[in-house]
Amino acid sequence: MQFIDLKAQFEAIREGVERRMAEVLAHGGFIMGPEVGELERELAAYCGTGHAISCANGTDALVLALRALGIGPGDAVITTPFTFFATAEAIVLAGARPVFADIDPRNFNVDPAAVEEAVRRTRSEGLWVPRALMTVDLFGVPADYEALEPLCEREGLVLIEDAAQGFGGEIRGRRACSFGTVATTSFFPAKPLGCYGDGGALFTDDEELAERLRSLRVHGKGGDKYDNVRIGTNSRLDTLQAAILLEKLAIFPAEMRKRQEVAQRYMRRLPNWLIGPHVPEGYLSSWAQYSVLAPDEAERGRIMAELASAGIPTMIYYGKPMHLQTAIADLGHRAGEFPVAEDSARRIFSLPMGPYLSPEDQDRVLDALHSLPAQAA
Repeated sequence: MQFIDLKAQFEAIREGVERRMAEVLAHGGFIMGPEVGELERELAAYCGTGHAISCANGTDALVLALRALGIGPGDAVITTPFTFFATAEAIVLAGARPVFADIDPRNFNVDPAAVEEAVRRTRSEGLWVPRALMTVDLFGVPADYEALEPLCEREGLVLIEDAAQGFGGEIRGRRACSFGTVATTSFFPAKPLGCYGDGGALFTDDEELAERLRSLRVHGKGGDKYDNVRIGTNSRLDTLQAAILLEKLAIFPAEMRKRQEVAQRYMRRLPNWLIGPHVPEGYLSSWAQYSVLAPDEAERGRIMAELASAGIPTMIYYGKPMHLQTAIADLGHRAGEFPVAEDSARRIFSLPMGPYLSPEDQDRVLDALHSLPAQAA
């Protein structure tokens, strides 16, 4: 059993992927070839935004967003402590200060009330200017934008949506990557929409911001590649990856329906001693992961070991909150500051998930959970 079955997906789209790749090899436009522009148009149409700007990876997308918005030294960016390190890393790379706000214990996304408190606290300290909120659509569930968008408007913050895991999610029909001033996503292979290497994209309705992003991703170019009007970087999506993503995007709606079916099967049979994921009413998750909470850290270890002995893979996302990471120890945080994130990190683990997880394999997972020894439950 695979944790995420990318091989089954490839078999389903092999003919189309190989045809697309052969076309790229034939025309030879390996960097910024025609498939890149085609993909950007298709991505913007899918998400309902005016512009989609591809780039080399999801981390670059975050840094590009911050730089295009002019966020840097002296600025504070409010974000969640419970996600992959790239979110905080991008803020530091842009020269700004990550300021953490604790999470909602039900869906692991940043808590709007905690964001408001973080803004107040940062302003009262007077060392950094709160400039932006960088949300994360963790595990595929969009953050609470119905509360966060008016909060940002009220507080004068730019809203940046990190939808690395959120592509395909929705709030009342409005799709992830369409929230805030700018949104980003990742096409890392294991993401809901993934390529066969690294890739990323940014989304915005702001024409001027879109042009700055296009310039920044290619060394700050102006009218042509030898006219450099700003300091940028080299962050282009290669054409082969764009070709692969076009083929995957064509089947993405069908895969989203399959993800919902897998999630519903888990929900119906999940043992009551595990806390399953919460998707608010009116929301649609892209189910980047199916993450559950064990009773405590020791029980999590026993459960995962029992599942491993039965040939069932599991993963921990994320075992160490960002404020406790060694790389940003100079921020001065200590254990206990963000108790919900820390408790989640001790108890969370993820079960196999994906559109190609068969009912039979899923039954194996659920049967194994229900047969665990009493001490592991």
